[in-house]
Amino acid sequence: MKKNMGSADKIIRIIIAAIIGLLYFTGTISGTLGMVLLVLAGIFVLTSFISFCPLYAPFGVSTCSIKEKK
Repeated sequence: MKKNMGSADKIIRIIIAAIIGLLYFTGTISGTLGMVLLVLAGIFVLTSFISFCPLYAPFGVSTCSIKEKK
């Protein structure tokens, strides 16, 4: 997998995941919506750690600033 996420994108995703987790575990969001958002937060954390977003690939989007060698 080629990296397609930059550091700012990764930080934003981790912050959003932390906020969702905090809201879920404090009981602010619950039920089906809470579970869906918790899964989404897990996906955000996972994609941040591997620096690859599968939704960026089909569209050719890359927020990564690393230049490839030819």
